[in-house]
Amino acid sequence: MKTLLLTVTRSALLLLTCLSPFVLAQSKPNIVLILSDDLGYNDLSSYGSKEIKTPNIDSIARDGVRLTHAYANASVCSPTRAALMTGRYQQRAGFEWVITNQEHGLSAKEPSLARKLKNSGYVTGAFGKWHLGFKPEYSPNAHGFDEFFGFLASDLDYYSHRESRGAPGLYENGQLIEQPGYLTDLISDHAVSFIDKYKQAPFFLYVPFNAPHWPYQPPNRLQDIRDKNTYGPRNGNRADYIQMVQQMDLGIGRILQALEKAGVAKNTLVIFTNDNGGERFSDNSPFFHGKYTLWEGGIRVPCLMKWPGNIPKGTVSNQPIITMDITATLLSVAGVSQATLDGLNLMPILVGNQKSIERTFFWRLAAAQGGQKAARKGKWKYVRDTVELLFDLENDPSERINLSYRNPEILSEMRNAVDEWEKEIKAPSGN
Repeated sequence: MKTLLLTVTRSALLLLTCLSPFVLAQSKPNIVLILSDDLGYNDLSSYGSKEIKTPNIDSIARDGVRLTHAYANASVCSPTRAALMTGRYQQRAGFEWVITNQEHGLSAKEPSLARKLKNSGYVTGAFGKWHLGFKPEYSPNAHGFDEFFGFLASDLDYYSHRESRGAPGLYENGQLIEQPGYLTDLISDHAVSFIDKYKQAPFFLYVPFNAPHWPYQPPNRLQDIRDKNTYGPRNGNRADYIQMVQQMDLGIGRILQALEKAGVAKNTLVIFTNDNGGERFSDNSPFFHGKYTLWEGGIRVPCLMKWPGNIPKGTVSNQPIITMDITATLLSVAGVSQATLDGLNLMPILVGNQKSIERTFFWRLAAAQGGQKAARKGKWKYVRDTVELLFDLENDPSERINLSYRNPEILSEMRNAVDEWEKEIKAPSGN
């Protein structure tokens, strides 16, 4: 490919530039995708936090774009991650809630983001939380990741690396291992080593931190190992949560520094986002409610992206996006087909070659989890939570003023759109 590019004339390069929605620094940029877990929308200083200092995460916004209307595909972990790996609504892969069945997982028959990038010449690594199945056939390695270090469950003790019932839970490429250290730091260590190891090749680095998900164990408290009575979400406080977020930020700083040291930062697309709204110690303001719900506090998430020379520095985008759009965008910049995806390639909008467009998104919780349904189209948000509600997010982002009675036509349109979407997607099974 490089030899071919050297023979292309200047006029041909200009033609290629005009035909492409954005200019590639080289044919296959490196990709670093960082995912936090249960982070509050307002828990980054770049999103308004006065309590938490996150200079490294904020630097992604300073050097790129901060998105203010980014959504998770779901209000809990597993379905959002399924949407991220497939680029489609998670229901199509049988996901609607967190995995509670040991027999359930993301089938390797599903075309995954990692496998598509691997088949396109990328070295692929995942370091952190998987939560898409426990069996080997559901593992990260089965989905195209060359290297994996982390855990398969929903959470893990940050020090003992054991699950809530005491079983060991830290894995490396399918094998249980023991490795001392604070889990957030270990995830960062492996990510940094991956960059150094594969800096000569195009790589896809997926870093799904479990921070700041419970158990709420801050760094530098080595004796804070939890048992079944102290493990759960009720044990902790806001101060511990803040330290966990800031430790993750330090790890992200190390990852960004590793890109600079390896000399690949200028040709690397970096994305930071979150899997769903924050939980009990999170600050989701100005939005209402949080994790487990389809109100804005449960699905609106921070999202930052930088790609030097392509995404303009210090920009803010109000373009509505959803998790599966990230999948389509990454495949696009890697030159991989986006056929069959529900997500949208965002890059033409982010680089300024295309204006923002109106989007329509849908969400659903299974009946066992309350049966909420929601949709967003333009400024309108439809929520079916026992009763039907309609909100104008442009003027009422906190969803406090129900406008359904004043706008029955819009309510009917949104209701019908949800019903048609439900007919079209595959019904979830197994969780």
